[in-house]
Amino acid sequence: MALPVETFFLHPDAEGTLQTQVRQLVAEGILAGRFRPGEKLPSSRKLAAHLGVSRITITLAFTELLADDYIVAQGRSGYFVSENAPEPPQFPATASEDSTVDWSRAIGQRFTPTQGIAKPRDWAQYRYPFVYGQADPTLFDSANWRLCALEALGKKDFDALTADYYDSDDPKLLDFIARQTLPRRGILAKPDEILLTLGAQNALWLTAQVLLTQRRTAAIEDPCYPAMRGILEQSRCHLHAIPVDKDGLPPDSLPAETDVVFTTPSHQCPTAATMPMSRRMALLEKAEKDDFLIVEDDYEFEMSFLTPPSPALKSLDKNGRVIYVGSFSKSLFPGLRLGYLVGPAPFIREARALRASVLRHPPGHIQRTVTYFLSRGHYDALVGRMGRAFHDRRKMMDKAVEDTGLTVAGSGSFGGSALWMRAPKHIDTRHLAQRLSEQGVLIEPGHAFFSGEDAPKNFYRLAYSSIPSKRIANGIEILARTLRSMS
Repeated sequence: MALPVETFFLHPDAEGTLQTQVRQLVAEGILAGRFRPGEKLPSSRKLAAHLGVSRITITLAFTELLADDYIVAQGRSGYFVSENAPEPPQFPATASEDSTVDWSRAIGQRFTPTQGIAKPRDWAQYRYPFVYGQADPTLFDSANWRLCALEALGKKDFDALTADYYDSDDPKLLDFIARQTLPRRGILAKPDEILLTLGAQNALWLTAQVLLTQRRTAAIEDPCYPAMRGILEQSRCHLHAIPVDKDGLPPDSLPAETDVVFTTPSHQCPTAATMPMSRRMALLEKAEKDDFLIVEDDYEFEMSFLTPPSPALKSLDKNGRVIYVGSFSKSLFPGLRLGYLVGPAPFIREARALRASVLRHPPGHIQRTVTYFLSRGHYDALVGRMGRAFHDRRKMMDKAVEDTGLTVAGSGSFGGSALWMRAPKHIDTRHLAQRLSEQGVLIEPGHAFFSGEDAPKNFYRLAYSSIPSKRIANGIEILARTLRSMS
């Protein structure tokens, strides 16, 4: 039986090349059971004319399907669905009926956050996206990343691509981090003192799981990274939120029973405050005196376009009390999900064992691709390009904010990618964000960064990492006008 050509059509929203789309529609038809073994496909000429594509596109798609044994060629008779093609499921997919489980009782521990930061998936469709942490496609080096990914797929890297590292990491990437990345922050570490993670958040989770119990006490900054607070709440430890000032976390405010302190000294999240050297030394001295550990999240240190970044706490630590968290996801792209932990070998050994029990290791292909991107010099070039662009955008932001009379509550002294803002006290920035989104402006309300039910609601964050310089002034003007109307 010949399959009618009318059963083939290309979806207008389909992704990929035309060749990929043709291959996919044939494969999906076979996997769904609509095209059965032995049935004849339309000729490449007829199918090309019907779909409005070139005949070579159809021929190349059929060649791929032949290689994967979805179809077979029979002399001059044409192409047929292969007898060895994957078979469709023999039973229909069904959804369960009304559940009889009382999930409010069945769930033993809850992980859904009470509040968090909402990031619209279509943020790039907004004209004025002052959103934090999203990659700018105009700055990212897609061409060289693609070349590095292709090289990592090559035959000489077959083991790195396919092997189960179990609890190990790509030795080439570890070597680069130890010899190139960490020394830039004044940190020296051996391979057994470094662990790759699925981003900084995974590194923080591993750290909390290894160091904290229900009997131990952790201190965090207030405001802070909301996911960090969620991680510690899930650990069920005793938790103290310490209000930050213009210099970040004040060591004298830490309770005597503190076991672990989580801090962002170089670029406080979200206020962007930088902890001065005197306070860094005071924090280290207090850690030694009161016998607690420090977890340093050193995000965005690469974005130093105003002044050089301050030394990392880890570089000043002489007693092994600082555990360092770094990430490539901020400087490359958030979807990469690749970070690293640096700490004493006994701690890294336990974190490595925990990681192995949960997710084994980050994908080998990703590790090797990043290794090539770093070692070929593309990463440094990218950071330099981003720094120059962010510097220009920061100048535009500063001028626009000054011209419109908005209030800056915090801005990074060495650079960064966002400003921490304060609206009039009666303004709930969640309502402000809703009104602005209707005008094509995206901001991040600040309430989620604070601890406690009576947290202030008039703070918000303005990022300039993903908005073109030429749109900044207009976006800030809309923001200021909307604030005035709400007042």
